[in-house]
Amino acid sequence: MVFCFRDTCTPRIPYNLLSNVHFRIQISSLSPIQSTTWMQEIVTFISSRGDPHVSQTVPNWARAPWLEQMYFPAIQETYNSTPRVITTHLPHHLLGPALQGSKAKVIYVSRNPKDVVVSFFHFHKIANFFRRLTHSQMHYGSWFDHIKGWTGQIGTMNNLLHMTYEDMLLDLHGAIQKVSSHLEIPLLEEEVSNCVKHCSFSSMKDNKMANYTLIDEEIINHGKGSFMRNGKIGDWKNMFTEELNQYFQSIFEAKMKDCTLE
Repeated sequence: MVFCFRDTCTPRIPYNLLSNVHFRIQISSLSPIQSTTWMQEIVTFISSRGDPHVSQTVPNWARAPWLEQMYFPAIQETYNSTPRVITTHLPHHLLGPALQGSKAKVIYVSRNPKDVVVSFFHFHKIANFFRRLTHSQMHYGSWFDHIKGWTGQIGTMNNLLHMTYEDMLLDLHGAIQKVSSHLEIPLLEEEVSNCVKHCSFSSMKDNKMANYTLIDEEIINHGKGSFMRNGKIGDWKNMFTEELNQYFQSIFEAKMKDCTLE
């Protein structure tokens, strides 16, 4: 079942969003259904200066709760840390009023949409997900509008940092330094190295507080495979046919022609 809230389809109940959208955010990690878990882990380790205790004892959905989830208010009371780390998939037009003039440190993560399709292939039929992505039938609205909505604020929103999955994978050390600078949490080189060690794909995949193995089978069917698959880029080349790739490319170019994002 899906619900519509201010012209955006979500899997959550609208009145919960209505109350949460005005929350005074302190630190946000935003991502259009991609790379979210990784950024949650990176922000956790930067906040703890490389100390793995929090990451290994508190589930990521508790230390970086979802703004649009029903359990959000309760989690905020239970884990009332400062500054708070909040996760959301909401598009810019829903969060703009709350972020305007706030002290929030916003991090937006994007990923090659072709790899996004492949990533979701293990949870949805690839043809169905491909159709939903290209025809604006995704939760939280059109993928294309989501990307353009947030990245379009880069020049005017000083508290917004845009990161890509690809840059994080190719240079995790540099990515952690960039995020720590954005959050105004300076780290010693030893602390950065600890963050890199524990935020590697292999380390996260073995951490039950980050790999979603604690989630009930009714929510995630673990029999279909691991939530964290291979942590690679370019896997779409192994899945897309030439026809599918050309079709996707034509849609991408048409919908993103007014976007300066490379």
